[in-house]
Amino acid sequence: MKKLAIKMNLWAKSTALLLGVSAMVSCSGFLEEEVVSQIGNNYLNTPKGLNDGVNAAYSTMRTWYGTERGNNFTTFGTDLFTNGADGSWKFMNTYTNQFDSQNGHVRELWDQFYQGINTCNAVIDRSANVTGVSEAVVLQRISEAKFIRAHHYFIMVQLFGAIDLQLSETTGPTKEVTRTPVAAIYAAIIKDLQEAIPNLEAKAKSSDYGRATRPAAEHLLGRVYLTKGTSEAGEAADYGKAETLLKSVIDNYGFSLLPDFGDVHGFGNEINNEVIWSTQYTYDPLTTGGGNNAHVFFLMEYDVQPGMQRDVENGRPYKRFRSTDYTLNTIFADRVNDSRYKNTYVDHFLSNKPGTYNTTFDKSKASVTYARGDTTIWLPGYNMTEAERAKYPYQVLTPELYTERLFPPMKKQKDPGRADRTQFAGGRDYIAMRLADTYLLLAEAQFRQGKIDLATENINVVRRRAAFPGKEADMEISESELTFEFITEERARELIGEQTRWLDLIRWGILVERVKAYNPQGAPNIQDFHTLRPIPQNQIDRAEGNASAFPQNPGY
Repeated sequence: MKKLAIKMNLWAKSTALLLGVSAMVSCSGFLEEEVVSQIGNNYLNTPKGLNDGVNAAYSTMRTWYGTERGNNFTTFGTDLFTNGADGSWKFMNTYTNQFDSQNGHVRELWDQFYQGINTCNAVIDRSANVTGVSEAVVLQRISEAKFIRAHHYFIMVQLFGAIDLQLSETTGPTKEVTRTPVAAIYAAIIKDLQEAIPNLEAKAKSSDYGRATRPAAEHLLGRVYLTKGTSEAGEAADYGKAETLLKSVIDNYGFSLLPDFGDVHGFGNEINNEVIWSTQYTYDPLTTGGGNNAHVFFLMEYDVQPGMQRDVENGRPYKRFRSTDYTLNTIFADRVNDSRYKNTYVDHFLSNKPGTYNTTFDKSKASVTYARGDTTIWLPGYNMTEAERAKYPYQVLTPELYTERLFPPMKKQKDPGRADRTQFAGGRDYIAMRLADTYLLLAEAQFRQGKIDLATENINVVRRRAAFPGKEADMEISESELTFEFITEERARELIGEQTRWLDLIRWGILVERVKAYNPQGAPNIQDFHTLRPIPQNQIDRAEGNASAFPQNPGY
């Protein structure tokens, strides 16, 4: 997908609701890009301005999906991942007092999402002045803006709790902001999505791929209700409403799980029958913003090992996120029937730097010699004696040898399409919603209502697809085996590394206990107040009345 970047010179409020963001316009079934600048205030009132305004709002999805920021918020400080050797954001995993209101990620997310929200507000408010375009198109663009606005508020309310709710365009500087109650934020999110759904395209893929569709909005609203159900705003009917919406996504639009779990995140297969909605990136450095850089964070330090050097195929290893022992030994305990460990983690490396070398981590042999293409490192996933490792003509990285630099790297987000081995800004679309997640959310909603038979079958749909060929029956569970703990583990097996885990743990109310139990780096410092993130200090400072009008979350 290609995109267009434009800058709109529209006034915004001092809480960083600044309308000066990248945008995308549709062309020939995808979003085509060029760079435009110095657009007047009335531009948004034109047919092209309406379209470009919506596309500007879409670009703010890149604040969250596929970024270090979005991954740190959702991957660090959970039961599934702890920190690797590198990076300056480890405090988001260890929950030390460095994680405070001056946090750059917090400030950037807050400012950029509110930019996107105000762009949506402008599109919605100005749409009444647009002529020369059909009513159906205007309604679709308004609905896309409401989808984006709802998305941003949904992420924000989960992270921060009560936040400033703005549903009309801010055209001049103002310091009048308040922390709107969580229940009112959820009511606004639900209203936006309910109003958007009828006017979005009722098909699996938009004719301009990347735009929000009806099933994307239904999936999002289903998750909203499921999350609201366990929040302070929860109501008894929330789970039933989630069930109806999620069933509609599965039944009505022609989505299907891919036969092979390994193909879901296959490079070049980002548009497939399982994808409900994704955030669009491109390899053009002029228009992709910071790019999708998720490809660097889950990798180990392979590039200084004997027989290896950094290359595009194996990736640029930032060594940020390292799977916990709980993830490797409990979540992925079944590697006989379940293909997801094999298809999630890299288990070997092939030499791209032939020669003879002294060994580094595997001292069962003194040296190793490799021709190009030979195996250099094997990660079997289980321990061996030194004598057993010595039988292999390459280094064997077993669990007892794992470190913050050497550990099983994940391959879901790898991007071999980058121009060179140093390129940070990847170009792969980031899959934000997919059908397997819909099945699992549906099962959770049904489980909450005591519909164990239906929930079990929906879990089994996902598990049968995840099976190695011929092992489908062995992957099925019975109703008596379906527990809440099983649901938490199944979501981990399916969705690990896809920016869901911290939000899942918050929804379930178990973040603190799970980090204490399974994340040794985070366990000593995490406290109950860490279930919310700190409000950025610059937001508090620019509010009229400062902290008395816009108070900080407790503990920060």
